[in-house]
Amino acid sequence: EVQLWESGGNSVQAGGSVRLFCGVSGLSFEDYSIGWFRQAPGKGREFVSCISSTSDKKFADSAKGRFTMGRTFLQMNNLKADDTAVYYCAARADYSGRCLIQPNEYAYWGHGTQVTVSS
Repeated sequence: EVQLWESGGNSVQAGGSVRLFCGVSGLSFEDYSIGWFRQAPGKGREFVSCISSTSDKKFADSAKGRFTMGRTFLQMNNLKADDTAVYYCAARADYSGRCLIQPNEYAYWGHGTQVTVSS
């Protein structure tokens, strides 16, 4: 059984940094993509970044230059108030090496961790 869980959420001031972690079990990174998504109050789930089974990475425009990721973490720097959201990691079987940005492509999800950025 594939399971994911997030940790590391925090409350920080604008300009600060947070490192989120995605714990995983029941899968092999060689066969799965890992994605990060976020959901702010009253908004839909939004793509943040992803890494494919072949380590290809993609970032949302809002994250480029500020966020980096590995298979088990999301490093967020120079945070802004607009980054306030619940952050989720997700996984999908990936035998093509392609990293997808649509939430409905991901079959497995963690429960989320809150990041709050005050201006």
